Amino acid sequence: MNNTPLRTLVQGIPKTELHLHIEGSFEPELMFEIAKRNNITLAYDSIESLKKAYTFNNLQEFLDIYYTGAQVLLHEQDFYDLTWAYLTTVHSENVVHVEVFFDPQTHTDRGVPFKTVITGIYNALEKAKSEYGITYKLIMSYLRHLSEEAAFKTLEESQPYKAWIDGVGLDSSEQGNPPSKFKNVFEASAKEGYKLVAHAGEEGPADYIWEALDVLNVVRIDHGNRCLSDDALVERLVKEQIPLTLCPTSNVALKVIDKMEEHPVAQMLDKGILATIHSDDPAYFGGYMNENYYQTASALNLSKEQIMQLAINGFKASWLTEDEKEAHITKVKAYFASID
Repeated sequence: MNNTPLRTLVQGIPKTELHLHIEGSFEPELMFEIAKRNNITLAYDSIESLKKAYTFNNLQEFLDIYYTGAQVLLHEQDFYDLTWAYLTTVHSENVVHVEVFFDPQTHTDRGVPFKTVITGIYNALEKAKSEYGITYKLIMSYLRHLSEEAAFKTLEESQPYKAWIDGVGLDSSEQGNPPSKFKNVFEASAKEGYKLVAHAGEEGPADYIWEALDVLNVVRIDHGNRCLSDDALVERLVKEQIPLTLCPTSNVALKVIDKMEEHPVAQMLDKGILATIHSDDPAYFGGYMNENYYQTASALNLSKEQIMQLAINGFKASWLTEDEKEAHITKVKAYFASID
């Protein structure tokens, strides 16, 4: 590709992360620390035994352990520590802008107040903006295995914090929970001024991507792997430049693909799709942004131009202003021009 080692090249790229579940950045060490602080006994006797459980056959097996881990998060400080740990890690990887998902229902259903959850997360994001210069957007996700009625309750609870929340998303168990199930709450969320995104086409069919676009009116598709099975959908994604936020190490860990060499992102770039890559739930899937760039580029033998395009696409797909996007893209291009 060039004379610069791939890991060195990846480290230097100014990057944005648009598909990150803050609860999915919960490293085992911090989980044990917070569990101890809150006098909670985990089902695992050591950090090592917990890490060994991070082997999944599908999305549901991961979600089961994801929700178990979240049980130890009780206080504002817990959510602050979780978020700050993530931001410190990605700052070290030259991530300069993040758009973070959080799952209120995972916590409010346990009796943890919405205020507790969002205040801890928000304060850490603000600190990172001040100390690290990391800009951010915050996305509140509805859990699709729950009812639309439950999502409406979460929308209502978000009202006092509207100034802190930029958009809403849709995550959790995709199979059997189509986007159309949440048509009304997404319509109501848009009226509140929230931008709209949804997970679609990870394990679910390409039809779910159509639904997310036509029924929910989302501006971005999270995952979207299955789009390549539908030529008309690909044509639309290219024509409208609808971003896909792909998560390569997640796809391998959850058996969405068998191995990284089968990841569709290179095909998507070749077709002109606005494809981007992110870490999803990095504590569980073996890597933050740099690892996702490195493993993808290595397995697919991506060219320097393709890697640069992924970085540029990340900023294009973000919710930054056009001027902010252009400033970041200029830095990405300057970086790639400076390396051999």
